[in-house]
Amino acid sequence: MIEYLLEPLGYGFMQRGLIASVLVAVVCGALGSFVVLKGLAFIGDALAHASFGGVALAFVLGLNVYAGALVFALATALGIGALSRHGKVRSDTAIGVLFSGTFALGIVIISGVESYTTDLFGYLFGDVLSITGRDLLAVSLAGAAVLVLLGLFYRQLLFVAFDPAVAAASGVPARALEYLLLALLGLTIVASLQAVGIVLVVALLVTPSATAHLFCRRFHHMILASMGLGSLSALLGIYLSYYLNVASGASIILVATVLFFAVLGGRAVLRRMDGRRSRVLRGHHSGF
Repeated sequence: MIEYLLEPLGYGFMQRGLIASVLVAVVCGALGSFVVLKGLAFIGDALAHASFGGVALAFVLGLNVYAGALVFALATALGIGALSRHGKVRSDTAIGVLFSGTFALGIVIISGVESYTTDLFGYLFGDVLSITGRDLLAVSLAGAAVLVLLGLFYRQLLFVAFDPAVAAASGVPARALEYLLLALLGLTIVASLQAVGIVLVVALLVTPSATAHLFCRRFHHMILASMGLGSLSALLGIYLSYYLNVASGASIILVATVLFFAVLGGRAVLRRMDGRRSRVLRGHHSGF
């Protein structure tokens, strides 16, 4: 058993992959709790797809793909906010228009140069086992920035997340904090590109947090549980990817999904057991 655990660690690409995937899972777990609380999953998916336009453009121009993805993600986040607040467009409509347009731009760019298609495939579906030391540094810096900003503005973000109207009336800069949350979401997505890819990143944001939400009553407990569940999913997913020779990003998400349904099923079983106990107790009391 120990040999199966230690064998993959003998390879440098596995060590980097494990570190990167756990880092990404921790950051996604922290921010994902806010995403679940505020119902931002659709916006997260939009920012992930929008970032592909930046990845493709930066790749073709020979620039840093993470910088290109971040610029497009942040621009899309600001555009969604501007269109929904100042234009006669609903937020979900603005999201659909912007993310489909920027994603289409990325497809147009790479379709014109066939040799780039294979290289960009990893950013769509993730390939954490091919991560380099430079990529790991970029992921670490982006993740650290997200966690530090979340820690600094935790109380204000939580206040706005639960009741933005009351927060604004209390003098809290609710609109600025909402934009900050969108910016952090964009930065988290960019940090997760190499690990799980554009297509699956929203699942790593939502699924562990949704699982934690099933059994946590306090929000900070939900964040910690989400971090732990995401890290467990990352570790098990990477090992499955190594031994089964399958895609690493998809393996991580599948493990997270299995954990979600396991917790959901266990919760349903416990509820049934509690219901039966309650009926039995009521029957005993009625007998007296």
